[in-house]
Amino acid sequence: MALLDPSVHLTETDLPDFGEPSQQPLVPPAIYAARVDAALERTAQRGLDCLLIYGDREHSANIAYLTGYDPRFEEALLILRAGQRPTLLVGNEGMGYCSLAPGAFDPVLFQSFSLLGQPRDKNPGLARILADRGLASGQRVGVVGWKYFGNGDPGMDQTTLDLPSFIADTLRDLVAPNGRTINATDIFMDAADGLRSINDVHQLAVFEHAATFTSQALRNVLFGLKPGMTEFAAVRLMQINGLPWAAHLMLSSGDRAAFGLPSPSAKIIARGDPFTMAYSVWGALNARAGFVVRDADELPAQIRDYVDRLVAPYFSAIVAWYETVGIDVPGHDLFAAVHDRIGDPFFGVGLNPGHQIHLDEWMNSPIAKGSAITLKSGMALQVDVIPATHSPWFTTNIEDGIALADATLRAEFKARYPEAWSRIERRRAFMTDVLGIRLKPEVLPFSNIPAYLPPYLLSPRRVLAVKPS
Repeated sequence: MALLDPSVHLTETDLPDFGEPSQQPLVPPAIYAARVDAALERTAQRGLDCLLIYGDREHSANIAYLTGYDPRFEEALLILRAGQRPTLLVGNEGMGYCSLAPGAFDPVLFQSFSLLGQPRDKNPGLARILADRGLASGQRVGVVGWKYFGNGDPGMDQTTLDLPSFIADTLRDLVAPNGRTINATDIFMDAADGLRSINDVHQLAVFEHAATFTSQALRNVLFGLKPGMTEFAAVRLMQINGLPWAAHLMLSSGDRAAFGLPSPSAKIIARGDPFTMAYSVWGALNARAGFVVRDADELPAQIRDYVDRLVAPYFSAIVAWYETVGIDVPGHDLFAAVHDRIGDPFFGVGLNPGHQIHLDEWMNSPIAKGSAITLKSGMALQVDVIPATHSPWFTTNIEDGIALADATLRAEFKARYPEAWSRIERRRAFMTDVLGIRLKPEVLPFSNIPAYLPPYLLSPRRVLAVKPS
């Protein structure tokens, strides 16, 4: 099967040093208050009496979006009700920690959220706490977890709640017999108009800050990887700075690499190994994959056409994705840009070719076959196209974050965050002038390895690029 793409080729280039942030951007407290107001407005539009937002260590994004508080060991529950100050239920350890959150709310101790064996001596019970905050029989209560359900979820509907049963059962009992609990997670996470699908300039600056470090970590591995080091040693090259993870760090070589998701181990990385890595913190993920070789001659004879058969067509699809993405572009157009080029079953591209990213690594995706959802200014997106060939050709991978910003948002970004803006401009120039990718003005690359794809990992300066016309 000859799939050589004549429009791209391997070339040698220097990857510029785009720099790292000297300051950490933060979302101002007033923004959190505005987000609460917007959520209450949506609550009223749906005829709901109040909104309850659940969070835990793995699913903190919606609560953190509204308050800046992220549960560390415990669950948490935020109550939003018109005319009342927000109430945040936390466990023993959350009572102190929540004082650091920039949002405005009243913390309430609910000790059943605490870890097993911890004190329960000040625990009136969830029903009592909720009733004291105005929840009562006959009300329509919107409940926010981390998923909502639709036609593709047999047996589930808007009454299906994705939070622990001890909370769901208590809520249903409180509003019985004539009230309802309704899954309202889409208020925040709908791909078209969820509150978290469009970001303000401060949130985008936070994401750029995060992506700079995650992408720089992968760059360190690309230029420091050597056969004979362990996977643990490869991770040490990343120089991770401690930003909170949005997903487990993934790095594996050899047989495990085909699965993509494993954490690093003490395995020694061998010459010729397939290799994959991904690093994610709140607001960012970057990933790369390839073979631990210097050139095709070090690959088994059967797959020495690795670049021609897999990597070059893949890169042409990534180029098409980058040149298509933009404001008012329907999600289907991005799907088609990829699948028109690597839709052959050999490539095994099964998931959405890109998605929205937020404090959670995958918030939702407007990018799907037939999707009429149009992309908007303020969206943060991740190019995420993963071939699963299930063959000796293994895979190749570019996962990087971008934002879309109209002229007004770009001007605000430049004025408020000039250091970050300088990195964005230099990344755009590299992608255009060196890699040959023609970006629309609204596309803001956040990665320090923007579309940089070395298939032979021991030759990190040899990358795919568009041939000059």
